[in-house]
Amino acid sequence: MDEVFQRFLRQSGPVLCLDIGSVTQAVVLARSGVDTENWPRFVLPSPSQTIAQRIRELTLLRRDVWLYGAEMGGNFAPAVESCLKSGRNIYATRAAADSLDRNPAMVRQMGVVITEVCPDGCVPVDLRDYSPQFWDNFLRSAGMPQPHLVLAAVQDHGIPSRGSNRASRREYFAKLLQTTPSPINWMTRQPPAEMTRLVTLARETGGPVADTLTAALLGALSERTVMQRSFRQGITVINIGNEHLFAALVYRGTVRGLYECHTREIGRDELMEDLRDFRSFTPADRFHTRSERGVIYGPVTGEGGTYEPTFILGPQRNNLSGYGTFIAPYGEMMTAGAMGLLWGHAILHSGG
Repeated sequence: MDEVFQRFLRQSGPVLCLDIGSVTQAVVLARSGVDTENWPRFVLPSPSQTIAQRIRELTLLRRDVWLYGAEMGGNFAPAVESCLKSGRNIYATRAAADSLDRNPAMVRQMGVVITEVCPDGCVPVDLRDYSPQFWDNFLRSAGMPQPHLVLAAVQDHGIPSRGSNRASRREYFAKLLQTTPSPINWMTRQPPAEMTRLVTLARETGGPVADTLTAALLGALSERTVMQRSFRQGITVINIGNEHLFAALVYRGTVRGLYECHTREIGRDELMEDLRDFRSFTPADRFHTRSERGVIYGPVTGEGGTYEPTFILGPQRNNLSGYGTFIAPYGEMMTAGAMGLLWGHAILHSGG
């Protein structure tokens, strides 16, 4: 695989790969002529956690806040609520308010005032999942080269459909599965218009983007033993993130089904029951009544056998200790998604 990477990197130059989660962001700077094991890798607080910390600091300083910039992950919402409860004021542009809720009425109900102009005395706080200025300063301060290409992933729920963010997300992946079951093709420079966070990310980075589910799945399949096993029989890939959990049924490197839920909403025994039903291709509607869990099947479901071989990754994977095989692509589990983005893009664009 190093050969595929190096062939691609000789054409592209340095590539910055970002897998941006709710709590952390995993980062890899891929460089031509440098062994994969020696590429710089980082696990940093996610941008939403950095914004939350900044709002908490301003709350302690008794300052009002004006949020501006672009739509990003909204996990800083508790910090906003705490700031408002302390008696301070928070204002936001319409674009920034989308990070909290795409319904302006819900944002106003929180106590946030939507305005395109920074009120007097407010401290501006710039919202965005990807900041070129931050990465320029970060890499330069460490003596590392600037990237010629940025590959990035965030989780996007899309514009609510029929009143449900989860329904929009299911529709998005259902379309991907119908178009192509190969997750390598799920990275794009032009996300669907309804996936507004991905659209914003692609505009900011200028490169291909993907959902974090896609990134983690590509990371797992980049592990040679995992991909090879999928060509012998159907397998299950599980990623247990800090906030979200997904499972994928994979046969011959292609996806036959996807399952999602919030990590904290389900216990181990209940998850085992769900996975048994999932592997049996139980009708998806039965899952959607279970606390808004999401299941999607592709057009082909009669192949692959029982899908019992299970490969697990993600920062909360110890919750499933003993249930399957823990994997750490390229030696580091936390950067699996970032490496998966690079692997998928390199395969597509280097003739690998």
